[in-house]
Amino acid sequence: MKKIYSLIIAALVAMSIVGCNGTEAAPAKPKKIQNVQVYSAPNADGAITAKTVEQGFDAVGLSIAGNNDMNKPFSLRFNKTHYKVYNLAMFSNAELTLKLIKKYPNFGALTPLTMSIWSDDEAKTMNVSTLNIHGMARAAGIPVTDPDLIAYADLVQKALTTGMPNGTFKDLDYTVKFPDKKLATDFVVELEEDADPATTVEDFEAEFEGELEPLGFLLPNYSNLQEEIFDDAGYTGVYDFYHTYSICKFDVIFPVSKLHPEAGAWAPCSFYIYKKSDENIMRMGFLSVDNWITTLDIEDEESIKPLREAQGMIEKIIKNITE
Repeated sequence: MKKIYSLIIAALVAMSIVGCNGTEAAPAKPKKIQNVQVYSAPNADGAITAKTVEQGFDAVGLSIAGNNDMNKPFSLRFNKTHYKVYNLAMFSNAELTLKLIKKYPNFGALTPLTMSIWSDDEAKTMNVSTLNIHGMARAAGIPVTDPDLIAYADLVQKALTTGMPNGTFKDLDYTVKFPDKKLATDFVVELEEDADPATTVEDFEAEFEGELEPLGFLLPNYSNLQEEIFDDAGYTGVYDFYHTYSICKFDVIFPVSKLHPEAGAWAPCSFYIYKKSDENIMRMGFLSVDNWITTLDIEDEESIKPLREAQGMIEKIIKNITE
């Protein structure tokens, strides 16, 4: 297709090594920092299902965009599964999404939010992983004190306790690495002066989807936030378009979920693309896989390799389309 824009910057992951000064006294055991929360409930009788968890989210105003049974494709593709139940689901609240995007446009990287639902077949429990408020704040670069973010995090916790009333939050035995670093992959694309926004995004998305699908990526959810949320709320004239995708790859989530079932707090990956009406640039991005690695204490190469390969593929596609 005719290129009507050019890539001018790709702001990728920034990380630093955090050190400490030793003292003669034995250091106090550091408080564990978590970005992911796992809510677990007894389920020996099988009464809690992925559907009843979904009902808990619906009951508090968190709409489920998809609640996908991953064991079906896992069985077909890999001839085995890791758990009797393993679902990946996407959810959001329109009112809070709008409030947060008004202040922090890149909140699209968490729109929708995601969760994994899985059975611990030995402990006879059902478990749900989501980002907690610290994970949401860190990933999107939002102050943890933001009242709308607090409301969103509280709503997630209310959904979990509603759908699984006998559950508790598990004490995870790892801590987040680089807790003060936002790990995101963002792109800014300069458009030609006479570029039509609608045609620009339509052409980009057609090519983007066409490049992703042959590589095994799935797009389980697509949202036109401008039409689905902004217009209904009277928030017009700010964006020419604002879209988000949910992106998943079986060859990634299958090996990762074996040792890290809570990885669904980051999957499917949310990708945003938008253009403000008063700018001649298009912005897009997603959360780096380093979020998965540093918040879930992932060290095994079986998980890390497919994560980094998938990120590299997406970055390459974007650069090839926009250069």
